[in-house]
Amino acid sequence: MKFFSLPNQLTLLRILLTPVFLFLLFSSDAILRQWSLVVFIFMAFTDWYDGWLARRWGYASRWGAFFDPLADKVVTSAALIAYAELDLTPAWPVWAIVIRDILITLLRSYAEYKEKPFDTTKLAKTKTFAQFTVIYYILILYVARSTPGIRLEYGAVIDMLLNYTLVYILMVIIATITVWTGIQYIYTNWSTIQELYESIRKTKKP
Repeated sequence: MKFFSLPNQLTLLRILLTPVFLFLLFSSDAILRQWSLVVFIFMAFTDWYDGWLARRWGYASRWGAFFDPLADKVVTSAALIAYAELDLTPAWPVWAIVIRDILITLLRSYAEYKEKPFDTTKLAKTKTFAQFTVIYYILILYVARSTPGIRLEYGAVIDMLLNYTLVYILMVIIATITVWTGIQYIYTNWSTIQELYESIRKTKKP
């Protein structure tokens, strides 16, 4: 079954590794925090690899089209919410990003599952790149600050780069881009959204 194909298994693995990443990130042990960075990088690698496998060997499936983008948003949303809980970022732009990403991803995944066209926007790739850049930026600096040797040598520089005002500005920028691309998604795919709504409404009729 295509559901049990290797790309889908890697997608499921990313979801299962998310709580492991969070456990390590919230740990008070510096070594475990370092491992949170390793786990996050590994999850990013599986994301690239399962996409490559699907394209290279024709493993693309409706399940994959549904779960792959959903798994990506689970990972990124978990990281951003964790940063807010750790007081590394303000909460409101995080929730703006998370709510937008989950809603649009569910809508897009459902459309693809129903084999309906759902066009992406050029700015969406910029949004994804910006999100991951900020996520890695904060994670690497946070782990570095938690590592005694690095903290002793570069503590002042790390504190400057993790300055709350600077991080606030970065989060507001990516939140603005993220929300705007969500609006673009809805506008561009409005006819598809209407078709999906009508199909759901019809299935609920007795």
